[in-house]
This record gives sequence, structure tokens and C-alpha cells, in this order.
Amino acid sequence: MRWLLALCAAWLVSAAALAGQQDSDPFTRVARAYLVEIDGNLLWHKHADHKMAPASLTKMMTALLAAETLGADSVVEVDAAAARETGSTLGLRRGERWTSKDLLAATLMASANDACRALADQVGADQTGFVLRMNRRARHMGLRNTHFGNACGHDAPDHYSSAADLRVIAHALMQNPLLAELVAQPQAQISSVKGERNYIFGNKNALIGRYEGALGIKTGTTPKAGKCLVVQARRGSHMVLLVLLAGKDRWWDATDILDIAFARANAPR
Repeated sequence: MRWLLALCAAWLVSAAALAGQQDSDPFTRVARAYLVEIDGNLLWHKHADHKMAPASLTKMMTALLAAETLGADSVVEVDAAAARETGSTLGLRRGERWTSKDLLAATLMASANDACRALADQVGADQTGFVLRMNRRARHMGLRNTHFGNACGHDAPDHYSSAADLRVIAHALMQNPLLAELVAQPQAQISSVKGERNYIFGNKNALIGRYEGALGIKTGTTPKAGKCLVVQARRGSHMVLLVLLAGKDRWWDATDILDIAFARANAPR
């Protein structure tokens, strides 16, 4: 029976790889939009340029700007707006002081909106100023289907991106050593500057520590965006990047797609 299962699995991988050679969209039902990149080359995609709600994948841009501006050791004081943030939060309190590295960990790993907003307000004086920076950076990066309306990824009419644009942001994030280190961690412990508050949290990216070679990067979920994911993984000499927007079963689908992509990368040419 095992040999039969192995044979079936090998056939499915071969069929999917063949489909990829003939069709840019071999995974038609996994998400409303997606793309798969192997070693920097776009291989499979669906609606990759469509403007869609990015949910907390937005935080990749927020973290990138905050890391570039503040570094790892800057002290950030939580303002009232950050303490009032809704959705996924740690429960940060107004007046608390944290290092930027700890807030970046909470932003990227726990997807904490209060940590994200604290960073944004520190860099931009308030969210309005920070969003201007986000959109300016998006233009400089050539992101034609992206416009940010807030720093954390809340659904809004003027807040959208595309799988192709998020691919560019993901690459920029992974070129930052601090951010690349954080998104690869399965768990983190952070402490306020005075040590009075401590948090331990896991990485919301369920592939970290569970999928061989997974390096990050970010998850996101809102009512409008659905289930979103950007994941990068390395096996041997090959790197695969997957972006899913409005996915159906993102963890199982991502695992299957990554496996097929690596099989394709390692197939004889």
C-alpha cells in the first residue's frame, strides 16, 4: 500500500509540474489571487495584479519603514491611539516604553495592531503622517496597484494591494537582517524597558517550525481580505516565495504548493 501511495503522490507532483509548464494558473481554486516564485522567477500566478484587501500583510511595509528609521534599539512610547487599537492586540498601555525590536517582533509575529500603531506613530508623528510615507515608498518601489489607508491592515476603501506588489515588499523586508531574523522565529518573549510588562507569543505563521525550510513571512485575515499569507522557504539551493490573497485553506494549500514548487525546482532539466 505504501508504494501505491508514494506512486500516486509522485504522479500528482509530476502532473502539477506539467500543468505549470502549460498553464500559469495550475491551482485555480486555492485563492482569489496568488503567485509562486522560484529562485526569483515568477512561475505560477492568478490575478496577481488585481487590487485586493491585504489585511495584515500591510504590516510588512510598516515594519520595513520602522526598521529602517528606528533600527533595533530605539525606545518607543505607546501613545493613546496605539493603546486604543482594535483587532489583534497585545494589550499595550499608554505611556509604556518598548524597544523598537520588541514592537517589530509583536507586529510581524503576533500581528499585534497596538505594537504596529505605536511604531507607525513614532516614525510618522501620527498615522496620517506615516501613511504618507508608506504611499511614497510604494511609489518609489514601483507598486502600481497598491495604496495604503492605514498602518496595520484594517479594511478600508482606500487600502489595497496586489499579489505582485506584495511580492516586491516581501523581498525588501527579507533583505533587512533584523526583520528576516524576526519572521523566522517560532516564538518570542518581549519586555518593556522598565521590565514591568512581559509577553510571550508564538508566530502566527503556522508554517514556521513546522514546514521544512520555512523562513517567514506574514499572515493576515480580515472580513474583506479573507485569509492571506506570504511565505518564503528555502531547501538546498532553491528559494520559493508564495503569496496567497483570499485563500481557502491557506496552511494545507501553501504546504502542497511549496512541495510542488520545490519538486519542480529539483526536477531534471
